[in-house]
Amino acid sequence: MGHHHHHVHSTGWILRLSLIATLAFTAFEAFAGFRSGSLALLSDAGHNFTDALALLLAAVGLYLQEKPANQVKTYGYQRAGVIAAFLNASTLIIIALFIFLEAGRRILHPQMVDERVMIWVAGAAVILNGAIMLALHRGQKGDINIRAAFVHMLGDAMGAVAIIIGAIAIRFTGWSYIDPALSIALGFLIIYTAWDIIRESLNILLEGLPRGLELTRVTQAMGQIEGVLDVHDLHIWSLGSSTHALSSHVLIDDMPPSASDRILCRINEALRGFNIHHTTIQFEHVPCVLSDNGCNMMTDHAHRRDTTHHH
Repeated sequence: MGHHHHHVHSTGWILRLSLIATLAFTAFEAFAGFRSGSLALLSDAGHNFTDALALLLAAVGLYLQEKPANQVKTYGYQRAGVIAAFLNASTLIIIALFIFLEAGRRILHPQMVDERVMIWVAGAAVILNGAIMLALHRGQKGDINIRAAFVHMLGDAMGAVAIIIGAIAIRFTGWSYIDPALSIALGFLIIYTAWDIIRESLNILLEGLPRGLELTRVTQAMGQIEGVLDVHDLHIWSLGSSTHALSSHVLIDDMPPSASDRILCRINEALRGFNIHHTTIQFEHVPCVLSDNGCNMMTDHAHRRDTTHHH
């Protein structure tokens, strides 16, 4: 646990430092874009601003995710990071639409740009984004929120490389259409990077099946455990970006709780293989399920249901 908190603390520190650097660079790039007349640089400044937003939301999300559960938020604040990632990716789509509009205007009314400023500023962007990506790389594997920030940085580094190539092309050909064409390409890059995050965060918020899991495989794994006769009403969802939960009804023979507890342990062991650690298993006993009168759960103690929670 100590290692986890150290990791969270170091990631939070990296996010805050990256945020300050990105905001400073965004202001510089916007100024350079206006001075050189380059829409590609202004587009990249817009993208960089959403990077700053990504980092801010990731930092806030990370802080909220670590807050403990309480009497009202019984699952804690794990979804906060997911909501942050969703909002962050949605803002990117809006930015991209503005870029397309401005690029269309530039194609109709071409404007000369200072390609030397473009090369120097984009070169600085590659170095900055590369450094932040390197710092975030460790934290991005299991957390959609950190990954959202990482993907922004990757997209921006690629965009900056495209600006450098475009600026060199403008220098040798004098073709001013390259600048708005670059910003359109950047707009599509922004949408592409955002779409995957929107899809995954929406899936978590709608309590869909976590990415990488198959319902049939989990059902089969549970059904193969000795003592389990049937598995139904199975639900698997994500609490946050990396915490999965499961609830299910499991049919077993009528037996004392001490015997059914062994089955429960085996079920939870199998589920840990799917990275599911938070489970609610409700046992149903054969004679009870098969009886004609429906088995009154409140009064029939001999054939009662065991509802067993595991954390």
